Amino acid sequence: MLYHLSIHRPQPEHEAALIYSMHRFGRAASSQPGLLEAHTLKDRSSGTFVGLAIWESEEALGAARPALAAAVADDDFDTWEIEPPAVFLLEEV
Repeated sequence: MLYHLSIHRPQPEHEAALIYSMHRFGRAASSQPGLLEAHTLKDRSSGTFVGLAIWESEEALGAARPALAAAVADDDFDTWEIEPPAVFLLEEV
């Protein structure tokens, strides 16, 4: 199993746009073979957003990447976020 975790820190005025983008990314992921779960989460205290997708394998995520990129291709993350997102590919140890 592979956990794809992204941490986003939105500009307050662009929070809704970032949520919409993350939901589109999740919908695109859900149409791909090998996705087990996808979640868009918000930390109550900091307002930080977390995207979490759980994949059967790294190969499944790799095959899905073109569809995932297309879902957010026109999104202006440089404007919407305080800093670039931190992205992690995690596996159990």
